[in-house]
Amino acid sequence: MVGLSMAQRKAVTKEMLKRYAKAPKAEKGRMLDELCALTGWTRRHARRALAAAAQGTTDPPRRPRDRTYGADVLVPLRRVWAVLDGPSGKRLAPFMEEIVEALERCGELDVTQEVRGKLLAVSSATIDRMLAAERARLRVKGRSGTKPGSMLKRQIPIRTFTEWTEDRPGFCEVDLVGHDGGNPAGEFCQTLDLTCVKTGWTEPRAIKTKAQRWVREALEDIERDLPFPLLGIDCDNGGEFINVELFDWCSDRGITFTRSRPYRKNDNCFVEQKNWPVVRQQVGYLRYDTAEELECLRELYSHLRRYINFFQPQMKLVAKTRQGAKVTKRYDLARTPYQRVMALPEIPGQVKEALTETYRSLNPAQLKRAIGRCQDRLIAMATTKTRPGKEVSRPPDHPFRRTMSWTRGSRTSFVMQPVDASRTS
Repeated sequence: MVGLSMAQRKAVTKEMLKRYAKAPKAEKGRMLDELCALTGWTRRHARRALAAAAQGTTDPPRRPRDRTYGADVLVPLRRVWAVLDGPSGKRLAPFMEEIVEALERCGELDVTQEVRGKLLAVSSATIDRMLAAERARLRVKGRSGTKPGSMLKRQIPIRTFTEWTEDRPGFCEVDLVGHDGGNPAGEFCQTLDLTCVKTGWTEPRAIKTKAQRWVREALEDIERDLPFPLLGIDCDNGGEFINVELFDWCSDRGITFTRSRPYRKNDNCFVEQKNWPVVRQQVGYLRYDTAEELECLRELYSHLRRYINFFQPQMKLVAKTRQGAKVTKRYDLARTPYQRVMALPEIPGQVKEALTETYRSLNPAQLKRAIGRCQDRLIAMATTKTRPGKEVSRPPDHPFRRTMSWTRGSRTSFVMQPVDASRTS
């Protein structure tokens, strides 16, 4: 019966419509099966054909759907997204209530109760869909400046990714990111990046060079600012870490000192994944080698460390299963490092009270504006001393993005990131 002509199918549909309109629900299901068997249609098309016949039209009726999240929600959503540096929907949705409350408390966001309710109810998939046009940005791979350390590394045990079994805060990974601007000759500034494996707490520090003295002093400064004791350090095989000075410093303090396998970046995956959003996305690939640029980097990181740890939700991998060639990863609910630290029972009460007081005093939009001012100063200082033939240009401002530019080889590239909240209103 699949060979019926279009006119015959319409006649069968009109004839069945007489019984279909008066039939109970169970009978309608059987009639749909019968119509599908006669015409070869799917059940969905059969229902649409019956509805169209009832309306006396050839086209099935289309019921318009009202948009739940319109422009009234998109505008404040873009503002919140820009203040948080453009996180994904899965990171933003669980943190939405807290960031909206913080921005309202600081006078940075003013929405009606209806719009506020929609912001708190929007799903992660809808967030990604509404902000899809803002998320396509250039991705650039950096270069490695790691040079082999000394023979001392034989005394420092190797730790791989799978061996991170400590369920306490304080065991951290550390790495250096160079700011050579594509020319590794001479001395230039470095960023020391330290990340706690348990909580995700991240501490960036700008240092003059990768000399052992500056690395140790940066670690001492980080140790004073951490909300928990520094219990372990894991690094790569560079000479800036594998040296007697740092080895003795860790031994005197009872700090576990381990290293990764050579050429295995995944052994240091917790800190390696921070090098892009925490360092490169914030300061780009320009060359910073003057005292003024070093001070500007330090000022930027003083704002950035609070912005990341208190207002940047992160997701941690909790399970990974493999079925043949398919790997399924499961992550926990996105939370900021501050929230993870506050949930740990081993953190003393006075430390939690101090962290809460600091959190209540911070304005995330103001921090973003301060970071943006430092970025503008860095660009201005670095581009005035760019070598001839390697001009660094800056594209027009995007309404929701700040542009960081850098020179790599003979090519100029750009990193885009959200601007401060004052430009998103």
